Amino acid sequence: MTLLWNPQQPSPMPYHRYRPFQERVHVPVPDDRGWPAARIERAPLWVPVDLRDGNQALAEPMDTPRKRRFFDLLVRLGFKEVEVGYPSASRTDFDFVRHLATDGAVPGDVTPVVFTPARRDLIDRTFEAIEGMPRAVVHLYIATSPVWREVVLRRDRAEVWRTVREAAEHMARRAQDAPGIRFQFSPETYNLTEPDFVLELCDGLTGLWDASPDRPVTHNLPATVEIATPNVYADQIEYAHRHLARRDSVILSVHPHNDRGTGVACAELAVLAGAQRVEGCLFGNGERTGNVDLVTLALNLFAQGVDPMVDFGDIDTVRETVEACNRLPVHPRHPYAGELVHTAFSGTHQDAISKGFEEHARRAAELAVPESRAPWSVPYLPVDPADLGRSYEAVIRVNSQSGKGGSAYLLRTHHGIDLPERMRPEFARLVQEVTDASGREATPKELYDLFRAAYLPCGTDGEVRLDSWSVHEEGPGRHRFVCTLRTADRTGDHEGTGPGALTALADALTGAGYATEILEATGSGPYAFAECRVNGTTTAWGAATASSPLAASVGAVLSAVNRA
Repeated sequence: MTLLWNPQQPSPMPYHRYRPFQERVHVPVPDDRGWPAARIERAPLWVPVDLRDGNQALAEPMDTPRKRRFFDLLVRLGFKEVEVGYPSASRTDFDFVRHLATDGAVPGDVTPVVFTPARRDLIDRTFEAIEGMPRAVVHLYIATSPVWREVVLRRDRAEVWRTVREAAEHMARRAQDAPGIRFQFSPETYNLTEPDFVLELCDGLTGLWDASPDRPVTHNLPATVEIATPNVYADQIEYAHRHLARRDSVILSVHPHNDRGTGVACAELAVLAGAQRVEGCLFGNGERTGNVDLVTLALNLFAQGVDPMVDFGDIDTVRETVEACNRLPVHPRHPYAGELVHTAFSGTHQDAISKGFEEHARRAAELAVPESRAPWSVPYLPVDPADLGRSYEAVIRVNSQSGKGGSAYLLRTHHGIDLPERMRPEFARLVQEVTDASGREATPKELYDLFRAAYLPCGTDGEVRLDSWSVHEEGPGRHRFVCTLRTADRTGDHEGTGPGALTALADALTGAGYATEILEATGSGPYAFAECRVNGTTTAWGAATASSPLAASVGAVLSAVNRA
């Protein structure tokens, strides 16, 4: 049925080739779902897999120096469990794990994770790599969904379970009773696997490895390739959370990918559904569209007032290190870390942010706390850029889309020039003319130069100039302004009177043929500003700077008259 408000027409794309998730996997949905009403009040255990899963997705895989630099970064950030490699996959991975084992690089509170398929010889190679490590998690995986069983493995459910059981038994023999070795299992393509088969595999390994609360097993349930909306993954995780055997001896982990662009949402809903551990990569590197982004996940919690349990207080250094190690750029619009994520070009955004900063400063003063400690509530900025180690320099940038607030903010913060509120639209129009013509943004220095060129010469070198002047207070509320006035075609002496020095100047200008009404006059530091109506019709702003406030104000009035 065509709706009057929606004129979209059927596309020529062959959408009929693809099946919806409900035709591919059964997802049990209880009547008493728990995750929609849950809240995340504590960070899960974050496990970065950049050195294994992320590394496998690089066109130029990391060598040992780059891996070590990345590993040291992860340790500094506060990650306590780190997947360090796939030792049986390549000599490079094996050598790096041996480097960690022999170089004393792993702190006492950090647990390395190593990855192995369900093959005896590759398990042996993995244990050779971690020899000498006081603690490690050995991560066993096998693909379990029907399409992988039928197309890739060519094994039925019983054969897959037998393969997994034999591998797990061999791992247990290799580990013997070493208290520092724990086990992890991933039924790869979990989100396309029959729920009862997942429970059969996971519960079987929980028993085989004799998991206990003080030596738990990790069951990691990946959305290897995203197939559905995030709520479906949440239902799958909640089902496992409710039905896994020996639940107090199981760490329920998730490993979302981002094929549908919803990896972050899947991970957050999975934690609501009972997941205690999340695997991902910094900035979302990984095969296809990537692994879930741990930076975004952690800082999403931070922005909700929840301790992320990792330190991204210097986000630019984190980004630069990851870019150097991965040799991949982080997009300028990447959440929290991109170069432009705290930047506003739009005039309405700039105005709101500028007013938000002013209000934040006022509230901090009221509370008698530093601005860095005051509760944060600034429009368009979900977090204070300073909390991530970012300066305020790039918060507002000016181009042809910008308005009065942005230009005024940059003049004030970079050059100490606080334009009067009513002057800002006029200056913004000048800025827009320049940026429209150039097609690029204007830097703070260019704004300053434009301001000076547009206003200051008009106070000294315009059609109306003062060769000399003086002002005298003849009595309370009565000033006399005496001047020699030079115009384009004549020079003459004039004087005027008024309740103040500037109104006396306006009277003198009126007597010289320039009927002047001062609408506003104010100052900001060494600068003075004046808005004048000339000859009853034209209104303009002027600005000047001089050795004294009065001289600057006189110059500002002349600037306004000349500009009018």
